[in-house]
Amino acid sequence: MMLNCVVVDDEALAREVLEGYLSRFDFTGTVHPFGNAREALLYLENHEADVLFLDIEMPGMNGIDFLKSLPRPPITVFTTAYRDYAFEGFELGVIDFLLKPISYPRFIQAIEKIRDFLALKEQNANLEDGPAETRPESIFVKSGLQRIKLNFDDVIYIQGLKDYAIIYTTTSKIVIKGSIKAMHEIFPQSQFMRVHKSFIAAVSRISRIERNRLIIDGSQIPIGRNYKEEVEKALFDRRQ
Repeated sequence: MMLNCVVVDDEALAREVLEGYLSRFDFTGTVHPFGNAREALLYLENHEADVLFLDIEMPGMNGIDFLKSLPRPPITVFTTAYRDYAFEGFELGVIDFLLKPISYPRFIQAIEKIRDFLALKEQNANLEDGPAETRPESIFVKSGLQRIKLNFDDVIYIQGLKDYAIIYTTTSKIVIKGSIKAMHEIFPQSQFMRVHKSFIAAVSRISRIERNRLIIDGSQIPIGRNYKEEVEKALFDRRQ
C-alpha cells in the first residue's frame, strides 16, 4: 500500500530532511509538510493520513496538544530534540520516537516498525484467552485459520498502541487487537510486569535500569513515573 504521510515541524530544514528521507521509499505516496500544527489540523479535518511525523516544541499549539486534539490520529512518530518527551509520547500511543538530528539508518528503523505494524494488523490476530490454570506456560494466537502457540518464555515485552498491542518475542512480532490492560490480565503476573502505561516487560529479561528506562534484550523501553517505585522494588526483591 502507498502511505500518505504528513510532516509537521516549524523548522524548514527538519521538514526537508524528512521529506528527503521519505522520497527514498517507493511505498510512500504524497508527503504533506506543514510549518505549524494549526495548518496540519485543518488538513487532517478533511483528509486521511496513514503516518504522521510530528515535532513537539512548536510555537502556538505544540505537538502534544495537537495529537490530543485529533479524534482519529494516524500512526504517529514524534520527532524532537528533547529526549524527555519520549515518555509522554508513548502514553499517547505513538509508535516511535526519533531524536534530532535524525540519522537515515534510525529513520529506516521507524519506517520498518510502521510497515510491520500495518502488515501484522492485517492478519487480524487474536489471543485465545482462558483460565490461568489451563495455560501455565503458553497461550494460543488465532490468525486467520491458524492457531499458533505462543510460549510466555519467548515474550520479551508488549507495547500498547491505541486499540492494539504489539507482542515482541525472541523471533517475531505479533499485533493483537486489544488494549495493554487486557494483555496485562492475560499474561501471568509472576513473569510479566506493567512498567509503563503502554508497556509490559518480561521481568526475567530485564538486564538493567538506566534512569527512566529499562534495557531488555538490547531494547530500551520507558518506565512510567507511576510505575518506577514498584519496578525497582520488584527487581531488587527478585535479585535478593
